[in-house]
Parts: sequence; structure tokens; C-alpha cells
Amino acid sequence: MTDSQDTHQKALQINLDPTKYGVFAEIGAGQEVARWFFRVGGASGTIAKTISAYDMTVSDAIYGQSDRYVSRKRLSSMLEHEYLLIVDRLKEQRGTTTKFFAFANTLAARSFQRKEETHGWMGIRFQTEPRGEPSDILIHVVMWDRDNLQQAEAIGVLGVNLIHAAMYLHQRPEAIVNALLDSLSIARIEVDMIEFRGAEFNSVDNRLLALQLVEKGLTNAAMFLPDGRIVQPADALHKKCILVERGSFRPVTKVTVDMLRYAQAQFIQEPHVDPKSVVVLMEMTLKNLSSEGKIDHQDFLDRVDMLATLGNPVLISNYGEFHRLAAYLHRFTKGPVGFVMGIPTLKELFEEKYYTELSGGILESFGRMFKNDLKLYVYPFKEPESNAIITSGNLRVAPHLRHLYLYLMENFFIQGLRDVNESNMSILSRNVLSMLQNQEAGWETMVPEQVADLIKERNLLGHGTVQAPD
Repeated sequence: MTDSQDTHQKALQINLDPTKYGVFAEIGAGQEVARWFFRVGGASGTIAKTISAYDMTVSDAIYGQSDRYVSRKRLSSMLEHEYLLIVDRLKEQRGTTTKFFAFANTLAARSFQRKEETHGWMGIRFQTEPRGEPSDILIHVVMWDRDNLQQAEAIGVLGVNLIHAAMYLHQRPEAIVNALLDSLSIARIEVDMIEFRGAEFNSVDNRLLALQLVEKGLTNAAMFLPDGRIVQPADALHKKCILVERGSFRPVTKVTVDMLRYAQAQFIQEPHVDPKSVVVLMEMTLKNLSSEGKIDHQDFLDRVDMLATLGNPVLISNYGEFHRLAAYLHRFTKGPVGFVMGIPTLKELFEEKYYTELSGGILESFGRMFKNDLKLYVYPFKEPESNAIITSGNLRVAPHLRHLYLYLMENFFIQGLRDVNESNMSILSRNVLSMLQNQEAGWETMVPEQVADLIKERNLLGHGTVQAPD
């Protein structure tokens, strides 16, 4: 990503701005953010203090005890402590003319001991007016550079980007997101969680910013809870058994609920599944969200509001291929993973045109997808014209793929959902959407009651925009 200002210019602009003054608290990867401000000159105009409390006992003495030092909780305590200190010490001397800030990060960068995935938390608490109430921006990052020096360099650039964006773009949260990876790329550092909070951001919907992280290529997936809180996927999915239903959910229907209910009943009976550790995810890809290459943000919010009634977390991803989604989830857990899908999706999985970019074709894709403990749970389909019921047991695939399909069935990698409610099989979301948009009677019976109430109460998905004829 590029910007009209490079990192040097951004840091210098802040140093030369007499209204900005703050502290830097950095743990892990050196003090790479503060170093930029010293390097460009004029740092005395910006930096009141830098601190790097690496020793755990020292860190606990300053910020309070913590079970995990690289965590959202530790980042928040660092920001709280350092911000209160600078305001308390300097408010009388320069509080009427200065917008104070506290920047902090806590990182597990690559080292001699650490070779696994490296990550960390970064944030800023800042005033937009002298003596004003503060606002926060928190982000979680994954570092992909292969050595410590490169990771430290990337953290320095990202930190300057975050501070500069908070100070000069705070009235446009979407512009802040766009600026985070200036002079960087997702190949070096990934931002997979962002949260805006405080006085300046009372009207911000963090779910839209989570979508923007994926849409703008800062990460391949972002996650939030039914109440709208943004979560870091590695925390939410760590060592869990994961069941995923992918869809457009436009709208959520009784089939959506049936698929989950019956799949979960079979999933929890798998030998290595602990029912207490199961996380059920509703997943939408960018392709599911886009229409003619564009994403309607209000339409997105309509859908996630409906999904919230089911009480499950939502994952937004850029993983169109199931094997890529499987690899992503297995970054966080060695436990079983299940994908819930209908017959049309299963049929697409066996179309070789989708695997031309893989040198091993469909075999490579399936090898990647099923190499860990993963299963497909398949909901049957009722043919509208004939009323014939197609299941995973009688689905026809291309003749030369029949033995592959039978292998996956016989080894229970593909499982049909059992004892499903046949009366709901004929429900198609596209038909429900057409009916509710055209004020046709009967669509309410095809969706969960709470979803129908929400659609009518708030006119979601275009409901109420077309008047019924006299």
C-alpha cells in the first residue's frame, strides 16, 4: 500500500506539531516505533517518555499482574497507566494547548527461543482536543517476516502509521484502516483485529471495520461476536473444536438453522470432539457479500444482525476455496473441524474447473482440506421440479471422480445429515428474499420467528421498500 507521505515524513510531521505530546511503552521487538521519532529529528516536541518494561516482575509492578503478557488485557492496562500518568503530570503545565497521547505495544517477535507464529498487540489512547476525553484504537497483528530485524522494522512502520492516522484521520475511521499498511504489505504483517472506542468513535460500528480489514487486504479473515464485539481469531478459536456453516444468509432461513442443528448433533458424537469446546461459526466470504464486485455495507449489517439472533460468532473471510479456510482454522487448533454445506455446494466441490490453479488439481485441494481432522456434513436437497430428494448418498459426480467420492464417503470424511425435517428442504433463500422484498405473503413461515420480527421491525434486506398492489 502507498501513501503520499512515507514513514519518515509522517514521523517528522508529528514531531513538528506542537499540539501533540505523549509517551511510548513498547515490549518486544525493541523500541522500534519510538526510534522513528528520534531518527527523524525534533523528537523532543513529541516524546515525553519512552519505556520498555521487558522483565515480567517489573512489568507487573507497573501495569498489574497478567496471565499473558502478549494480550489485549496487557495492552489496555499499559495504555490506561501511561495515559493517566502523562495527563496527571502535565495537565497544569500544558493541558490547555496539548493533545496528549499514550502509545503502547506488547509483542512476541521472532527470537532464538521463539520460532512459531509471531504476533502482538498495538494501540493508542489519544485526545482530539486539549483537555478532551480520550479515544482508543487497538489492533492485533501477525508478523510474517522470517527474522527479528525485519519484524522490528515492520512494527516500527506500522506504529508510525497508526499514530499518524489517529492524529490526523480520526474523523474518518475507514481512512485510518486504509493507512495502516502504508509502506508495508500483508506478506510482512497482517492486521486481523481492530477496535475503535471512546468519545471520538461513539458512532463507529466496529463490524464494518472488521469487514474493511478483509476487503482492503489487511487480513484474510476477521471475526466478531453476536453482540458486535470484535475478537482476535487466535484467542477465540485456540484449541477449539470448530463447526462452520458458510453461506450468504440473505436471509437466514429455517434451513440455516436446521443445517446447524443436525450437523452439531453429529459433530459432537465424533470421537475427538469435546462438546464443551465446540465453537459454531457462521462464515461469509467476500464473494458471498459482493454484488457486481461491490459490497453494500448496509446489506452486510442487515445480514449480521440476523445472524446475531442465532447466537454464534461471525467470520468474514477471503478464503473462497475450502482448503484455504481449513488451513486457516488449523492454524489455531488441532481439534476436529466440520464444514456444514448443502448438496449444491458439495456438487461444486467436485467440479475440476475450480482447481486449475493448483498443480495437483482436485486431488491437491482435497489432500490439503482433509489432511487434518476435518469432515463435511451435508444437508439434503429437494429438487423443486420433481420433489426428488438428493443426499450425499445418491449424489452423482463425474464418472472418473466416483471412486474418489466413494473413498471420502466410506471413510466418513463426507457425512449426510440424518433425520432432517423434510418440510423445510424446499426453502430456498433466494425465493424468500424475493417474497419479502415484494411483500408477498408467507415468507415469515420460512424463517425463524426472531428473524421475521427483526426483518419487519427494521425493514431489513429491502423489506417494505415495494408497496403491495391494491
